[in-house]
Amino acid sequence: MENRTGTRSRIENRPAQFFLIRHFLFSIFLVSAGCGAPGDPVPPSPPVPAAIKDLVARQAGDGIQLSFTLPASSITGEKLPTPPAVEILRGAIKSDGSADAKSFRVVYTIPGALVENYRADGRVSFTDPISPEETKAHPGGPVAYLVRTRASQKRASADSNVVSVRVYPVPAPVAPVEARVTETGVELTWTAPGGTAAGEPINTITGYRIYRAEIHPEAPSSPQELSGQPETHAALLASSEISSYRDTSVVFDHTYVYTVRSVIQIGGKELESSDSQPVTFTPRDIFPPAAPHGLVAALLPGAAPGTVVVDLSWSSNLETDLAGYRVYRSEQEGTRGQPLTPDLLPTPAVRDTSVEPGHRYWYTVTAVDRAGNESAPGTLVAVDVTQPSP
Repeated sequence: MENRTGTRSRIENRPAQFFLIRHFLFSIFLVSAGCGAPGDPVPPSPPVPAAIKDLVARQAGDGIQLSFTLPASSITGEKLPTPPAVEILRGAIKSDGSADAKSFRVVYTIPGALVENYRADGRVSFTDPISPEETKAHPGGPVAYLVRTRASQKRASADSNVVSVRVYPVPAPVAPVEARVTETGVELTWTAPGGTAAGEPINTITGYRIYRAEIHPEAPSSPQELSGQPETHAALLASSEISSYRDTSVVFDHTYVYTVRSVIQIGGKELESSDSQPVTFTPRDIFPPAAPHGLVAALLPGAAPGTVVVDLSWSSNLETDLAGYRVYRSEQEGTRGQPLTPDLLPTPAVRDTSVEPGHRYWYTVTAVDRAGNESAPGTLVAVDVTQPSP
């Protein structure tokens, strides 16, 4: 009986032993999973820029100018650490007027590091050139565009809104534009184009538009730019109905870049040609002031007994950039002589205290501007210095 009872006890205790063994093995698994060597770190997913939604397009010469706002955040709302690259896609239009989604192809890519070169007034602007021969073959033909951005090679943003433009032949670029400085400004002249860039006749030119940019001294002289980007961010300066224009708002010694576009009308809409070759010009002040006039001389007693002085005065010049006057004295008629004072005179009057009795002196006055230009001499005035009366 005792053996039976003992055997039964051992058999009844086996499930508990199995439970303890299983619990022990499971604990070892957990420890191994938590304390084993970790795998390679998983890099964060690159951000995906938000889609552009304000793409607009217009014909600009022999090309299409695209303009849009560059996304500053990702689709999850995170701020992009750097500007994304921009992909520009061109496509075709179906016969029903809708864009052919399968026809879009990337025609340009702007690297993120260069996007700032295309930004102005908070928007990115890029001109896609269209071959004049292509426009000649399909005048008024439509072309479609969309853009997308990319912060990494793995995934681009969603496509922007699609825009389409009809492209018409425009005049060939104006060439050449010549600039010369005058007293009142910079005179620009050019020759009217005789046809399109493809050699076809053009509509009557209704006028010209003159664009100007200013180069600041700290600006780089030769920025690295991609094809299709303007050399400078030029602003519309004026319009002209003739092939010349005078820019009276220039400042001497400042450097300007001028371009000219001709204007035609097609279907009640104005179209501009492409830019002329830019002309860079720095107007220099090479124009002297007017010669002073009204010089008069009077012989007066000097400060010391027995001495005399010559009192000289003349009319003031009206130039706004006048630096002063220079008075010349000579003892020989017909020669200018030497300056009476080493420095310019700020006012139109001076006294010559170095004259000697018994001598004849000839005086003349010139005006000098801030650029160092000196006028022609005014009228000569002769003075006979006599012995002062006792």
